[in-house]
Amino acid sequence: MRTLRILLVLTIISTFNLNTNAQTMTKDQKKSEETFIKYADEALELMTQEALKMDIKGVGIVCYIPGNETKSWTSKMIVVKTTGTTKQNFIAVAHSKAAEMAETLINSGSKIRETKMGEFGYIGGVIKKIESGYLLATFSGATGEQDVEVATKVLDWLVAKF
Repeated sequence: MRTLRILLVLTIISTFNLNTNAQTMTKDQKKSEETFIKYADEALELMTQEALKMDIKGVGIVCYIPGNETKSWTSKMIVVKTTGTTKQNFIAVAHSKAAEMAETLINSGSKIRETKMGEFGYIGGVIKKIESGYLLATFSGATGEQDVEVATKVLDWLVAKF
């Protein structure tokens, strides 16, 4: 019974925090989030096309972070032919790159600080500041340089929509 009460309290607190964050977004941030949602699928389609053109496969992510520091993000992911190999989880690596950028607000693998647990420090993710926050794109599945090339093309395309 005590466990149920704790779960109920945690659920209520989580719901309150989500609602509070949603209510504190500015009008510009909400508009940018809507723009991101409108174009995210097209960005991921472009990511797929670029990866296939380069004959690579893996996992790609695009994200919008409202504001000047990371408190939340909206993201979409795509699998280009495979989620990984017998020894590699491309979904995990792509999210690690995104998480590193969400904290540092600098491209992944920048080595500006020591890599934290949960991060790999790999290149392959790019981030850009826009007026209402940040946009980022990451790809995992090829060499770091190829991942960066795919992510950069997609992010440049996406930034132009804002």
